[in-house]
Amino acid sequence: MKLIDTTQAVGHVLCHDLTQIIPGVTKDARFRKGHIVTEEDIPVLLSMGKDHLYVWEKTEGMLHEDEAAQRLRALAENEHMTATAVKEGKIELKAAIHGLFRVDVERLFAVNSLDEIMIATRHTNSVVHPGDKLAGMRVIPLVVAEEKVRAAEQAAGDKPLLELLPFVRKTAAIVTTGSEVFYGRIQDKFTPVICAKLEALGVEVRSQVKVPDDREQIISAIQAAHESGVDLILCTGGMSVDPDDQTPGAIKAAGVEVISYGAPVLPGAMFLLGHFPDGTPVMGLPGCVMYAKATIFDLILPRVLCNVPVTKADLARLGHGGLCLGCEQCHYPICPFGKEE
Repeated sequence: MKLIDTTQAVGHVLCHDLTQIIPGVTKDARFRKGHIVTEEDIPVLLSMGKDHLYVWEKTEGMLHEDEAAQRLRALAENEHMTATAVKEGKIELKAAIHGLFRVDVERLFAVNSLDEIMIATRHTNSVVHPGDKLAGMRVIPLVVAEEKVRAAEQAAGDKPLLELLPFVRKTAAIVTTGSEVFYGRIQDKFTPVICAKLEALGVEVRSQVKVPDDREQIISAIQAAHESGVDLILCTGGMSVDPDDQTPGAIKAAGVEVISYGAPVLPGAMFLLGHFPDGTPVMGLPGCVMYAKATIFDLILPRVLCNVPVTKADLARLGHGGLCLGCEQCHYPICPFGKEE
């Protein structure tokens, strides 16, 4: 720090907060630490009794917090994101589109393991909407050694830590299995739930067919859905291990490569995920998707719609955080369910 005349302070950076007191009106920081003094600020500062100021003295190899924050922003920001102006040494990134927010957790950990550096994000694989806050970053002190920011840049590597993917799969077909629904013995309450979840993510349901618990009819319905050219095929009903439940075997027999039948998530253990050779994804949805607000379907659907590959190992990782607590009032996604890290 150095002490200078206030009239000579334009362009200099304040080293501490300066409080303005207006009796009966306010007593608060008028200028914050890190503020860069402008010509318009001089009369205000003088009226506050500040004839002299402590300002930051530029030193080779040191960065002001604002400049350092911009360097950290560059490590994190990616397409479809907007950055706020620097405020008190901090920058925030916000979503510009509706999509899936993803974080390279290991590289973020490497950056945050460094002294005096921080980047905080929302959870990876979160569905976000335009304007949603994604991340915030700053350095801890007012000034920081440039070598520490360079170390963060090296730890981050040559691509952004964050990404925001748009939903690109826009159409779906639903194959509803179950003799009880096919013959009208009970009302189909599954399809409206699925349609609502798809609509919320911008997916149009192009068709829905009902078939009984007959292996060949289920196979035929799945293949017809595939031939129609939709982006996603969903099969509901008949997903348990009961002898009458034909859906898992029929999905495989229709030509689908099954990635996994079963997942360590409750609700959603009987979930099936696979795809046709051309990449068209197929899901077998257990009955819990019909009555539970948040299930494995909510965790996997956004990834599939963004063409993010989901492997058997990815499903296995969902076991940590994959237990829904069954709260009386569901607050998903603002809850631990599905949070892997």
